[in-house]
Amino acid sequence: MTTPSRRKAFTIVELLVVIAIIALLVSILLPAIGKARDQAKLTQSLSNLKNLGVAHASYAAEWNGRQFTMIDDNIGKYGDNADVGFQAYAAARNGRLHPGVNFGTATNADGTSGSYIWAHEAGALPIHGCAQPLVMEPSNGFEYWGSFRIPNVRNFNVYVGNKFYDPVFYAPKDTIVVDAITNRGQDSTNCFDDPQEYCIANFTYPWGFIPAWSSYCMSPAGMFAAQVMDEDFTGSPWDLPGGFRSPAMDQAKYSSLKTHMLEHQWLQSRRAECNTNIQNDIGSFYESCEPFYFNHCWESNPATLFYDSHVETVGVRKAERADGRVQAQDGAGLWKRNTP
Repeated sequence: MTTPSRRKAFTIVELLVVIAIIALLVSILLPAIGKARDQAKLTQSLSNLKNLGVAHASYAAEWNGRQFTMIDDNIGKYGDNADVGFQAYAAARNGRLHPGVNFGTATNADGTSGSYIWAHEAGALPIHGCAQPLVMEPSNGFEYWGSFRIPNVRNFNVYVGNKFYDPVFYAPKDTIVVDAITNRGQDSTNCFDDPQEYCIANFTYPWGFIPAWSSYCMSPAGMFAAQVMDEDFTGSPWDLPGGFRSPAMDQAKYSSLKTHMLEHQWLQSRRAECNTNIQNDIGSFYESCEPFYFNHCWESNPATLFYDSHVETVGVRKAERADGRVQAQDGAGLWKRNTP
């Protein structure tokens, strides 16, 4: 008579060992997977900047080597501040306003369509500020704002994909902004999927609508006439007849060291998304969650495009230390400190 064989089962000890091994593998693999995802997002952002560099080259090829600009080169001759200058500009042209900030055409919820343009009407300081590379004085618009923050307007996006909300203008890690674009279109549609030039996905404020701005900004220093950033010049670009004439692309003396575009938000190695300490005249563009900016922390390491078209990440700490070394040598440093 044969005895039936008994099936062997796991003992509690063996089961615990297996669980411990699985837990160990998970603890090893999860950080690696997270790091790989993080690296993939950084790679995508660097690729976006590389593509934008090609768009800048296309713009320059069409405009005699010039850089992107949204303001008349000689508007400074019409007045010593923005409101006077833009009004005098229009008066000299029988009331025809300076070209406005053009976001592109879009269809409204009621089926009507048209171009979304912020016009440079008298007293429209916030809009006047959008045309200037950077507003240095609050009397000329929202201080520290300017066209350096909106490379995805129609003036430039025609060299990319002819869309304000083209994914190339947005970094994958810029989650606050990307979430706004993917959820705030009409009927909560994803504006990245909208084929129109512009998609209505606005944050509404008492003084008007606000789009979701690009993740990338340009170097405002490279958008003014060279004299404006001269260490010996302490005035405003409005003090110069040609202060807003952007230099040619090839005028960057050290093109491999000169920043052309970079991530505006603190996206690399960040600790938090929202900077609740930001208090200014216009408030947060993203309701109660304004992102940290790239220069809010030494740990920031923004993806950057340089004038020689190469891309890399450049830490704020590294830039500060380089400035300190140069300042010790020549007393001036690497950037201008005496703007108005």
